[in-house]
This record gives sequence, structure tokens and C-alpha cells, in this order.
Amino acid sequence: MHYYRYPSAEISCWYKYLLFSYNIIFWLAGVAFLGAGLWAWSEKGVLSDLSKMTRLHGFDPVVLILFVGGVMFILGFAGCVGALRENICLLKFFCGTIVLIFILELALAVLAFLFQDWVKDRVETFFKNNIKAYRDDIDLQNIIDSLQKMNQCCGAQGPNDWNLNIYFNCSSVSKSRERCGVPFSCCIQDPAQNVVNTQCGYDIRNMSLSNWEERIYTRGCIAALEAWLPRNIYIIAGVFIAISLLQIFGIFLAKTLISDIDAVKSGFYFPR
Repeated sequence: MHYYRYPSAEISCWYKYLLFSYNIIFWLAGVAFLGAGLWAWSEKGVLSDLSKMTRLHGFDPVVLILFVGGVMFILGFAGCVGALRENICLLKFFCGTIVLIFILELALAVLAFLFQDWVKDRVETFFKNNIKAYRDDIDLQNIIDSLQKMNQCCGAQGPNDWNLNIYFNCSSVSKSRERCGVPFSCCIQDPAQNVVNTQCGYDIRNMSLSNWEERIYTRGCIAALEAWLPRNIYIIAGVFIAISLLQIFGIFLAKTLISDIDAVKSGFYFPR
């Protein structure tokens, strides 16, 4: 039996290796995220004692890093192998997943715009839950400290939110040295001092409000975030557009390569 091929059908090497290059970067980024996440868990002893994952009451940033890394690793692998081996199943998996992620991003953006008050309440609840777990996880602690220092804020709605944390609680039964205080990241730092005073927030909530305004930030981080968003809306929109364009480009490459492979396959016929 002989088979014949229509001479016009061919797979574009340009699209094939461009898609491979696109995905190898994706895959390497996924490996980097997974490596960073596993290293962070190793440093915190989670890998040697997995029960620590269930004992954390707040949000563990490493989980997000591992999740993003895992998705990027799988998609990058599917895209690389699918492009090199001209495997339609892997290419369709890659393309379909990118389309799904793109649709979810658009849906979340629209819902966040339409239900701003609901989103604000959820962010406030999320922040307060993580205030409770401030001392439970070093990564979470560093994120909250960075957020408060960068935005010059303290707590979700104000410094008194730190009463939710057992170490900073003003309860008479608390024996913590940090009782009725706030983290050092709430303090107004003296530019003349090069060394950060990590005890600057001790006992501050036992003092008068005038002392608060002199020594710590009194604005809540939710209000700071509301003020930050309009000032940086063009940057946020630019990042969102850049990510969307990269996704659309990946979808275009995958769809083009799938079409080429289908065209080549349909270009063969077997005589009866």
C-alpha cells in the first residue's frame, strides 16, 4: 500500500520553535518557583513535619508560590513536549488551560470591579485572620511587616486590630512582653537612625492617642490600599495587559501549530 502527501501541507518550524522557546521560559520559571517554595518549607521544617501545615491558622505564602510554580511547570512541560513532538493532545491541553486561566482572570477582574464593597470586606477579614497568625509563620510575618512599612499603615482598620493577636492583646491574663503593643513595622522610623528599633511598639496602646500619632502609623492598611490603587491604576492595568498579551500570544502559537499539524495529517491519504 502506498500513501501520498499533498505538497502544500507543512509544519512551520518558526511557530514550532517559538512555542518551544516560549514554554521553556515558562517551565524554568515554574522550576524556580517550586525550588523556592520547597526551600522555604525546608527552612521552616515543614518538609520534616507536614503536620505544621495544618497548625498554621493564617495564610502561608509558600503554598501560593508552590501552586503557581506547579501550574507553570505542568503547562511549560506540556507546551515544550507538545511543540517538539508535535503532539496535538498536549498542545490542546496547554492551549485550553491558558484559555481557562485567561477567562478566570477576566471574570475576577470584572467581579472585583462590580462588587467592590464585598471584595473590601473579604480583604479586611483576610487581613485580620492573618494578624491573628502573625507570629505563627515567619514568611507571613515578613509580608505583613513589609506591607505596613511600605504603606505606612497599621492593622486592617487601625492599631487596635492588633488586639486580635494573643501576643499583642491587652488582656490582663497576657504575660507577653508585647502586650498592648504593635509590631515594629507600625512605628514611624527616625530617618537619622540606621538601626531598626524592634521594640518601638511596646505598650503603645496603653498610651494616649496623641502619643500614638507621634510614634506609630494610625491609618489602617485597608484605607492605605484604597488610596494606593487609584494612584497606581495605570501600572496595575499595564501589568494586567502585559500578562494578557503573553497569554494570547501563547494561545495563538499553540492554535497555529495545532492547525499546521492537522493540515499535515489531512494531507495524507491512503488509497483503497
